[in-house]
Amino acid sequence: MNRHLYRLAALVPMVWVVAGLATAPLEGVPYDVAAQSGAPAPEVTFTKHIAPVLQRSCQQCHRPNGGAPMALTTYEEVRPWARSIKTRTGLGPKAGVMPPWFVERNIGIQHFKQDPSLSEPEIAMIAKWVDIGAPRGNPADMPRALDFDNSDNWTIGVPDLVLRSPNVIVPAVGPDKWGSLGLVPTGLTEDRYVSAVEVREVNDIPRDGPTKTVGGRYAFHHMTYSSFAQGEGASENAEAEGTSWPIHEVGRNADIFPLEAGRLLQKNSALALTAYHLHSNGRETKAHLEFAFKFFPVGYKPQYRRSSLRLGNGIDIDVKPDRSSQELHSYATLQEHTKIVAFEPHLHAPGVRMCLEAIWGHNILTLNCVGYDHNWVKQYVYEDDAAPVLPKGTIVHLIGFLDTTAANKNAADPRNWAGGGRRSIANMFIDLGYSVSLTEEQFQAEMAKRRAKMKTRNDYDVGCPLCWAPLVQPVPPAATRAPGQR
Repeated sequence: MNRHLYRLAALVPMVWVVAGLATAPLEGVPYDVAAQSGAPAPEVTFTKHIAPVLQRSCQQCHRPNGGAPMALTTYEEVRPWARSIKTRTGLGPKAGVMPPWFVERNIGIQHFKQDPSLSEPEIAMIAKWVDIGAPRGNPADMPRALDFDNSDNWTIGVPDLVLRSPNVIVPAVGPDKWGSLGLVPTGLTEDRYVSAVEVREVNDIPRDGPTKTVGGRYAFHHMTYSSFAQGEGASENAEAEGTSWPIHEVGRNADIFPLEAGRLLQKNSALALTAYHLHSNGRETKAHLEFAFKFFPVGYKPQYRRSSLRLGNGIDIDVKPDRSSQELHSYATLQEHTKIVAFEPHLHAPGVRMCLEAIWGHNILTLNCVGYDHNWVKQYVYEDDAAPVLPKGTIVHLIGFLDTTAANKNAADPRNWAGGGRRSIANMFIDLGYSVSLTEEQFQAEMAKRRAKMKTRNDYDVGCPLCWAPLVQPVPPAATRAPGQR
């Protein structure tokens, strides 16, 4: 598989790490210490301690017909991979860690939606379990197996509208291809605000086939798309210039928009499928994409507008060969009060880390630093009460870190210079997350909600730099001022 197919090759590194270990027991320890020796039950067992962690954080992919190259649902499936599980869960927030979640724990905001990461005690527990021989434990302690839905049901529930792209035929072997699939009319006769959108690929690859990688199961690497009104009778809504939608990428979860910030799908509109990326997977494949939209009720109006904040640089990228600790920087000054809903670092193969900072006055606040793995492009959606709430005038600073030495296994050839470009052998530097703009009243209300959860001034919210600022009393109109009052 081509190295530059990030995310599609997401699980290939695991195969490399554990190659040859599928049937090998741990060196120096029996296959199941407790079962063979009749000794007292060990302190950490699979059935009581490890299985619940795997169910919560691993089995959505590591299951029969899942996206991962092996299932981890039973002891018999897990035991041969014990050493690899210890290694991969203990890597820290960097390329290769499992589950793939790269938020650095020692800095910035730590509260995100759909966080599958393991806690430090859980990582230590897995390591201890492996070190004592990976015992099974009492079968009666085993939690009930999860019931995975292998049907074609949408994760957002029954959608209100499903649109389909044209079919593509991708040859078994060939170069990657970029292009447009044209327009897909929505058929809407009235404006509707979207509460959730989900995109999936439908293809003729047998689900029970021999392929063991995510990249072998799909033809679309990603699709960038938007919507806009067409012709006479189009909406006169303030968003009439169009609506951008989250980029579809293989493995991406559905996007659930905040209650206050639904996105407009206009009447008389069409989806513009402007930028696909197709790749061959070893089998001639017929495929198309389906776009499912769930609407807010008729009459819904969003409280917040989309922010104009854009962070990144696709022009002045200068990535030198065989050099670690290279940095890219981007700055933007907020013209409006802003709430950052999601942070989505996007680099290319040399990328290893990205940080997001807010500069307010003389304070530099690190909102988050996350590792980056070009095999797994992650979006980090903040919990509603943890999302950064920044005043206008804040300078938002994005920092990308790159490594083109042999230590970075994602880079195809560390000897090559690279600039900006769409191909993964070129580079990108962008935050694909999104934000909303706040009026003064909304900004004050957001801060009031944050302050209400702070018990004392020793409680500090790095994402709310003005939460403890003195409240500004409104100036009364001149006609109501007392004599001498300015």
